[in-house]
Amino acid sequence: MNLNNTTTPLLKMALTLDFGTPVNTSLLIYILYSVQRIVFPSTSTPSTVPTEFKDSYSWMPKAHPPTVLFKTYTPRTLEPFSGKDGGRILLAINGIVFDVTSGKSFYGPNGMYGNFAGRDASRGMAKQSFDLEMLTPVDQPLDKLEDLRSDEVENMKGWIDHFSNKYIICGKLVENDAV
Repeated sequence: MNLNNTTTPLLKMALTLDFGTPVNTSLLIYILYSVQRIVFPSTSTPSTVPTEFKDSYSWMPKAHPPTVLFKTYTPRTLEPFSGKDGGRILLAINGIVFDVTSGKSFYGPNGMYGNFAGRDASRGMAKQSFDLEMLTPVDQPLDKLEDLRSDEVENMKGWIDHFSNKYIICGKLVENDAV
């Protein structure tokens, strides 16, 4: 075949390709098939319904997660949320109340941090102590945390960041007579 200067470069390349090798032939057939599927898509209706749609399709979840309202808590109103009898587990750090129910293995009645459930855990988290004396009794004013060292305050802030990224903030903790 005589290829003169008037032949386009693409046509020159197509004419010089060797379709005698199986790889080139396979690639050409695949490209032509792909182009045909894009240009002329199938318009036939499937004969069977896909299995994921057999029971009807709904974007709604099977069960809606419980709604959590942002509330104001006092030490007395926070205390019942200790996870006893399978209930919700709340704890407070520096006035922020977290719903830690999803971490019940840690914060539930038998968990490592179980004594913080339903309580203000600020001092215990700041000092990295699980001792009961770290907890302020529920009938006394909130711990002002004024005697904490700067490294303990930073430690408490680290716990707040950790809890904020992992659990739902569901309220604020105020003095017993504030509500």
